[in-house]
Amino acid sequence: MELAKNTFHKVLVRTAVVITTVSVHGIANAAPFSFNSPVSFDPPLYGFSCNPAHDTWRNIQANGEFVVNVVGKELGERLHVLETDYPYEECELMHAGLTEARASAVNPPRIKEALAWLECKREHTVELGDHIWITGRVVAAAVKDEYWKAPGVLDLEKANPLCHLSGEFFVTDMKEARYKRAQ
Repeated sequence: MELAKNTFHKVLVRTAVVITTVSVHGIANAAPFSFNSPVSFDPPLYGFSCNPAHDTWRNIQANGEFVVNVVGKELGERLHVLETDYPYEECELMHAGLTEARASAVNPPRIKEALAWLECKREHTVELGDHIWITGRVVAAAVKDEYWKAPGVLDLEKANPLCHLSGEFFVTDMKEARYKRAQ
């Protein structure tokens, strides 16, 4: 089946995250994103694509910090609340029934119900097409103990991270596979 060029993303499974930021008045903002990726190991960089009209971008421009909250299947039903266009400085976390938790190295809160989080300081931004690619330096990262297993790998089946396909379509209940390098 031939796809229109602007629908290419519908064939890619992408990790769903919720980015939290704060306004200049310290009011938390939360929004889901799926155009995101690690960018570099050294320095530790993470990036995501944001519509320039979003409050997320407005807040990052104002204070240069954000938290990437990795969410699981159990938060899937709440993502539509987080993507609602509430007035600026109206906290989406409260509407979604989610809990703010203090981050360790940045001002924006993390989400207590998240599986893992990356605390970031803006490193670089670039306008790409109709979005802004925001790259942040990871200054702190953590995973809840119950979702971490040896040898330092996310326990995929316990964590059940949420991935996005398109619109209201998501991927859940993934299974881990291991492919060893050929000698």
